[in-house]
Amino acid sequence: MIAPSESSQVSSEPQPATAAFTRDTLVARSGRAFAPIPKVFVQSPPDSPDRRGPLSEFVRRGDTRGLLAFLFLHTIISSDKSADGWSTTLDLGVWARALYTVSTATGPAAKSAATKILSRLVERGLIERRHGGKGRKVTVTLLAADGKGAPYVRPNGKTIEGRFLKLNHAFWLEEWDQQLKLSEIAMLLVALHEKPDFTLPTERMPSWYGWSADTAERGFRGLAEHGLLEIRKQTVTDALSPSGLTESNRYSLLAPFDAASINVATTKLTRGRT
Repeated sequence: MIAPSESSQVSSEPQPATAAFTRDTLVARSGRAFAPIPKVFVQSPPDSPDRRGPLSEFVRRGDTRGLLAFLFLHTIISSDKSADGWSTTLDLGVWARALYTVSTATGPAAKSAATKILSRLVERGLIERRHGGKGRKVTVTLLAADGKGAPYVRPNGKTIEGRFLKLNHAFWLEEWDQQLKLSEIAMLLVALHEKPDFTLPTERMPSWYGWSADTAERGFRGLAEHGLLEIRKQTVTDALSPSGLTESNRYSLLAPFDAASINVATTKLTRGRT
């Protein structure tokens, strides 16, 4: 009998958890099919003097990691049953893997990068953070998503402040967080914030959402190229147009971020518990 080569033998030694495995485990632990992201994070309520939500700060500063961390925290913190309320506690090294800082650094540098990301969310009034316990444990507690520092309240959709959008866990499990650019993530959130089939004059983006029309157009174009967004041209009557007609775009999200995909994922999860 010919012995298998060393390269063909499967090692029985356990391997350290990867960033992807850590993230996927935390997502699955939430027990949901989607993350409820409060709409006030994307855009302030209609009666607000400034319609820009906290999301605009991430876009203007080019803070992709900070935005992903915010979304991830709202994904994995799904209960207020802990002693710290809407919180989760992890070792700093686990936070480094969960926030993917280990993709560009190792050891203390990766932990330092994770600390800086969480610090930016603290500074923007979106979370509280507490250190303590063995192994450099770090507890993160959600605050209201409008950035005003109030305690977090589970969004229930019954009030303007309680409205929320549904971010499919496929965002993490299919690694769209690693594939999409900041402009594309921002416009994905805007598309989820809008009605399922919507129009959005990009020249209104600075006043409505807080970033440029160019950024919005790049984001929409990128989502379409990834097959996540359908863009349809429509022509409507316009009394003030020289031709009497105006052309505009209509946008619709596609799987896995459309409402139908959310419903399917939720149904599968519910059936899996029975």
